[in-house]
Amino acid sequence: MIKIVVIGSSSMDLVVTSDQRPGAGETVLGRSFKTVPGGKGANQAVAAARLGAEVYMIGCVGDDHYGEAILENFKQNGVDVTNVEPVTDTESGTAHIILAEGDNSIVVVKGANDHVTPHYVKKSEALIKQADMVLIQQEIPEETVEYVSELCKELDVPLLLNPAPARPLSKEVIDYASYITPNEHEAAVLFDGLSTESALKQYPNKVFITEGKEGARYFDGKKEITVPSYTVEAIDTTGAGDTFNAALAVALAEGKSISESLQFANRAASLSVTKFGAQGGMPNRSEVEASL
Repeated sequence: MIKIVVIGSSSMDLVVTSDQRPGAGETVLGRSFKTVPGGKGANQAVAAARLGAEVYMIGCVGDDHYGEAILENFKQNGVDVTNVEPVTDTESGTAHIILAEGDNSIVVVKGANDHVTPHYVKKSEALIKQADMVLIQQEIPEETVEYVSELCKELDVPLLLNPAPARPLSKEVIDYASYITPNEHEAAVLFDGLSTESALKQYPNKVFITEGKEGARYFDGKKEITVPSYTVEAIDTTGAGDTFNAALAVALAEGKSISESLQFANRAASLSVTKFGAQGGMPNRSEVEASL
């Protein structure tokens, strides 16, 4: 079984469904309210575990009831939480989501996720050294992403960087990462001044630009390739990108080709949108393989 280390955010998503989005100073009635575990790091850890990897999470939660629920959810999904530390002086991360009029509005409070510092990650260096793949996102401090990229390069451990939410990255971070998976908006921030085609050519077999229903694009050293997505009836697209990244990390760590890995990731992501919740629809390994 491959070993994947996920370094990133954990949070509780507070989801309100409403027919109408409130304006400033306005109160409207909602239809439902749910609390569901989320955070890009946590979502990717759960997805990778469901897809058959041995998954270790490195992150922080608050010393509160949300933190307890986040840790319990990890355990129920088979994610090792030895390296997830409750922080006593702050709250767990939360995302406040309004689903209305066919779209969502989100306010994220990072909370304990800001405590995932380079010093905190360094305590898990021995674990990172044993990983078949490290998976990281950008809901944690920027200096931590920089530190992890340098550490993985030094330890010769593959690093898959999901550059979300979008923010500029240094050339060193881009160079040190083994794989980078921006969507179109994130690619524009990451490769400011470069066209999509130029960015892909500059980083062959490394940068994979996701384009939702269109699939994923990359440059194989000779030509640009699009690996198409799958057509499904979408119920909730939250977490589709996290499922894609987790599945891609699992497939690449297992030694699949880039094309096969992207096909596997696209299929897992397409299955994830057929149910409610970021983690609610994440498929297990047998579901993905049966549908390929």
